Amino acid sequence: MLLHTLQDDARATVKELGAACGLSPSAAHERVRRLQRAGVITGHHATLDPGAVGIGLQALIQVQLRQHSREDVVAFRAHALSLPETLSIAHVTGAMDFLVRVGVRDSDHLRDLALDAFTTRPEVARLETAIVYEHVLATRWPIAIPDEAAGAAV
Repeated sequence: MLLHTLQDDARATVKELGAACGLSPSAAHERVRRLQRAGVITGHHATLDPGAVGIGLQALIQVQLRQHSREDVVAFRAHALSLPETLSIAHVTGAMDFLVRVGVRDSDHLRDLALDAFTTRPEVARLETAIVYEHVLATRWPIAIPDEAAGAAV
């Protein structure tokens, strides 16, 4: 319940967390600190409106590498993460090796990004681009820890 409450509102006070979970504020605070130390809670984030920061278009770029060597995977991953347009990256199974979600100003920016930042890479064999009509991010991760650990961890 504590993790769900934090995922719904990362700015909730320890008093609000405690009330939602049946804990005192000090117990809720200690539990949050313990979850941070354990690496369960890894950060707190602000959600931005893409249009308000100049992102008029999002796209998924599927990338197939020439060969699937560790060296090429690491090099491409590092390159994709270094691009300011990259929103997320997934190393996947199947015909393509990476799925890169990007945020760009417009279709011209997307074309230039694909040509300049992806097709010029020596490890890239092929790419396919799909425009994102709508992107909705789930606000919660499922909590999949054993029942006996749930009482101690959350």
